[in-house]
Amino acid sequence: MTGQELDKAYMHWLYRAVGMGNRRLIQNLLLLGPPAEIYEMAKQGMLSEKLSGKHKAKAGRIEESAVNCNVIAEYEEMTARGISFVAAGEDGYPGKLKSIPDAPGALYYVGKLPRNEEKTIAIIGARNCSEYGRAMARQFGEILAGAGVQIVSGMARGIDGIGQQAALDVGGYSLGVLGCGVDICYPRENRQLYERLIAEGGICSEYPPGIEPRAVLFPPRNRIISGLCDGVLVIEAKERSGTLITVDMALEQGREVYALPGRTTDPLSRGCNMLIRQGAGIAVSPQELLRELKPDCVGFVSDRQQAVVVPEGMRGRLLQLLDYQPASMEVLQRKYADMHGDHILISELCYELLQLCADGLAEQISGSYYVRKG
Repeated sequence: MTGQELDKAYMHWLYRAVGMGNRRLIQNLLLLGPPAEIYEMAKQGMLSEKLSGKHKAKAGRIEESAVNCNVIAEYEEMTARGISFVAAGEDGYPGKLKSIPDAPGALYYVGKLPRNEEKTIAIIGARNCSEYGRAMARQFGEILAGAGVQIVSGMARGIDGIGQQAALDVGGYSLGVLGCGVDICYPRENRQLYERLIAEGGICSEYPPGIEPRAVLFPPRNRIISGLCDGVLVIEAKERSGTLITVDMALEQGREVYALPGRTTDPLSRGCNMLIRQGAGIAVSPQELLRELKPDCVGFVSDRQQAVVVPEGMRGRLLQLLDYQPASMEVLQRKYADMHGDHILISELCYELLQLCADGLAEQISGSYYVRKG
């Protein structure tokens, strides 16, 4: 093991021994010397003499950890599993994260961390999103990542995972920031995305391996999501939403905030519309946002978008009527008559809609309701 790796092994021990959320204690301990020396002090039971105030009470736990821990073996076992460790102050620590208040003292990661020189944006939003939100998360994820913008999110259900999946689908980079150890896939239903991020992008956490997900751990991880980015894009959010916690942290960090506008009657768009009213940038389209992030970029069109061929005739006219909000066949029949002055039989309408579904341009939802797809 090289000298640098040995230093990292002892820093990893110190980070675990002190426990989560005790960055100030770690800073005070490092005033006593490098981590290897602190380990020797702790092993000899000398830390209680060196610490004062509220930190003195934690000396016993750290000393016990030193006695019971084989530092090098534990570190080698962790790295053998593909898990890397980087402490604040090391060259590999993300540059954008260094400047935020309460930056994590260290990160555990698998895969790759974002490149500091590249533009990076967080795509976040509702877990129980609408088809409109799904489609927009895919579009923004594809076009931004395809043009070289790095996508960061929390790998959650809904908007987070959809935007990250879209980024990977076009060969872009995406990082998942977890509220648990990097060796734990949460939520479990995103196992495929988790494995793709490890292979094609990255997974990171400030929590050591083995830490199970708990509700109290997720709000603090949101500061890392926004801290790693140049801006935060909110696709869908209710007026009172956990997504807005990340927005608040982004604003405290001096990051740009963008929101996708939506219908005033849609509960999932009220949070976005409120942010726009308060001064957030309006995310009109991925291309507009890309021009702001990378003015010299000519844009990107994915293979999926290039492959879309808008049908002609009645089928094409029906596609124009479809929205990302579900509509019944009766509503579509009425809209068709109002727009084209022509009556279409329900049987004919049903056949044409099913053909649009077969072509991947529409989707049938809950019986006789249809939405535009992609």
